[in-house]
Amino acid sequence: MKSAVENLNPTRVRLTVEVPFEELKDSLDAAYKKINQQVTVKGFRKGKIPARVIDQRFGRGAVLEEAVNDALPKFYTEAVNEAELNVLGQPEVDITELKDGETLNFTAEVDVRPAIEIPDYSGIEVEVDAVEVTDEDIDKAVSDLRERFASTSPVERAAEDGDVVTIDLEAKVDGEVLEDGIASGVSYTIGSGELLDGIDDAVKGLEAGGEATFTSELKGGSAAGKEAEVAVKVTQVAARELPELDDDFAQLASEFDTLDELKADSRKRLENMKQYDQATQAQERVLEKLLELVEVPVPEKLLEDEINTRKHNLEHHQLGQMGLDLAKYLEIQGKTEEEFDAETKEAAIKGIKTQFVLDELVNKEKLNVNQEELTEHLMRRAASSGMSPDQFAQAVVEGGQVPMLVGEVARGKALAVVVEAATVKDTNGEIVDLDDEEDETAETVEAADAEAADAEDKPEA
Repeated sequence: MKSAVENLNPTRVRLTVEVPFEELKDSLDAAYKKINQQVTVKGFRKGKIPARVIDQRFGRGAVLEEAVNDALPKFYTEAVNEAELNVLGQPEVDITELKDGETLNFTAEVDVRPAIEIPDYSGIEVEVDAVEVTDEDIDKAVSDLRERFASTSPVERAAEDGDVVTIDLEAKVDGEVLEDGIASGVSYTIGSGELLDGIDDAVKGLEAGGEATFTSELKGGSAAGKEAEVAVKVTQVAARELPELDDDFAQLASEFDTLDELKADSRKRLENMKQYDQATQAQERVLEKLLELVEVPVPEKLLEDEINTRKHNLEHHQLGQMGLDLAKYLEIQGKTEEEFDAETKEAAIKGIKTQFVLDELVNKEKLNVNQEELTEHLMRRAASSGMSPDQFAQAVVEGGQVPMLVGEVARGKALAVVVEAATVKDTNGEIVDLDDEEDETAETVEAADAEAADAEDKPEA
């Protein structure tokens, strides 16, 4: 077999392959054997029909077609390996010549990963938010905790902001009560915004037994997105009572004995959260700077597939679960379809470039992934998916997704290398130490991977 490579553009090549006919022997034998098992000829036992009889009865062309279909993937793969190509997706194959007993010639056009040159990234500088926890932050954290331990007691008065009302609801669309539009004994805190728009104004001022109607756009259910007339009846009004902010509250709401200890712990927790957010912000901004430094051509077919995948996932999974269609989603977001398409394309390009650049860094820095790193990453992914580690691991193995996870970890390590080399300052001008933040880096890359087509894992032929 002989093969040659023609570069059509930085991300696409054409392979020209010439195969001597003798190299088709194994595939021809397999073709005769397969046809033998599929047909019957009077006078011959099944599976024992001579090749010449098959040629006479069914045509040599049918055998050649079967043999070529069997052989093409093997010869294509050999040509790809010989040229050391990093191909993306499926090739477009064209048989240019097939002469029985002489030769098989074909071409295969396929997208390839572009050659990327990683420049010196040690000069990258980014600014991030400073980690500052104020007394107001502490007060809000303690206040939120206090709200969670509030108690309620029924009152005989009109409902006010902050009260907890027990209500019955009935929704009608076009005058018809919806099958899923009736609910009884619903507990609702006035002002929380957790139910329908307009319900706060409807129930405020009502005492137990009071009724009102209002119109609102339904957020879910069989008539999601439609205007409904909603009847509401208040069956109980209860006032919320907050516990006193003292040592007794600290003992009730935490493992601490005093309110001062509870506040000190709240400060520490908030500092940790802001440090995590700061690290994530640093990684995202370093990644953006890195992508600005590198010229990355994006394969058109890969980009088209990625855009279509993103749209499909949004329309048929995310929006479907919320009872919305794309038009309603865009209306809520205040975007036109053109703006949505432009944003989707931009995000797809960024995701693909991120993978290409970080994969090249993995090769350049000779980064490897050990079993412990893979296991830790798997545990994080399992937690975010809501599955147990064993369930997630089984799904990964059965789906052949282990290489994908390895790639995510490796890219996380590659980004960590760049972040370590970069200069990160906060808004106060202080140098930020991002040591021991590799887990957050991995999650930053994981988010990018989740938005990008993992081209390396797509079938080659």
